[in-house]
Amino acid sequence: MEIFNTILNLNLVDYIDVFLVALLLYHVYKLVKGTVAINIFLGIIIIYLAWKFTDFLNMELLTGIFGGFMKVGIIALIVVFQPEIRKFLLLVGSTNFNTGGKFFKQFKFLKSEVIENTTDIESIMKACSNMASTKTGALIVLERNNNLNFLLSSGDEMNIKVTQPIIESIFFKNSPLHDGAIIINDNTVKATRIVLPVNNEKTIPKRFGLRHRAAIGITEKTDAVALAVSEETGHISYFKDGEFVIYSTTNELVAIIKNDLG
Repeated sequence: MEIFNTILNLNLVDYIDVFLVALLLYHVYKLVKGTVAINIFLGIIIIYLAWKFTDFLNMELLTGIFGGFMKVGIIALIVVFQPEIRKFLLLVGSTNFNTGGKFFKQFKFLKSEVIENTTDIESIMKACSNMASTKTGALIVLERNNNLNFLLSSGDEMNIKVTQPIIESIFFKNSPLHDGAIIINDNTVKATRIVLPVNNEKTIPKRFGLRHRAAIGITEKTDAVALAVSEETGHISYFKDGEFVIYSTTNELVAIIKNDLG
């Protein structure tokens, strides 16, 4: 009864406070979902609830132990969640309020309708398959929530509609644009010849080169996804959250990318 009275006595600011906390937790969950960090995140939630529960029961010894862990563990959490913290800060800092309503896409879970992805994934995959057959190297970055405009100065800004011939002509070996990566957003090639951050810490098979390390680097530091076509083997690799994504067929990969972009 006392709990119901407390809920009824909440004012508008209290409701806004609860809503913002829920929104923050939702975005944290989105960042760590599908990664090893999700288990750490759930562990922290369990310890926090145990701390509050022992405090409620006036169990001083356990409260002190859990409380000490929560206070000292903050430094360790910053180290463990460094990639996720970077992504979250990038999400906040790179939000674009002026073009395409990027900010408001973050709240699509509040809407009943589904926001359709406009990028022509089939054309991109057909281009990748053709390039793979001729062992033409390619690196394609697909922008999601994080704005990648901070990378544009390293290459050439473009505004070209995505089509299969366009993708293949960009990465044609004699093309002046074939070096580096391209960035695609909303079915538009935003930039070509982009220089991406390279991950040299992660151990990957020697048959993979700088393209694959760059794909790992950009998908680890932002929420973008990337496709890399190997110049040596012709294999098409897909990256998300700094990891290789395993797939069986091209159709399966198309479905995975659509789901990630959607």
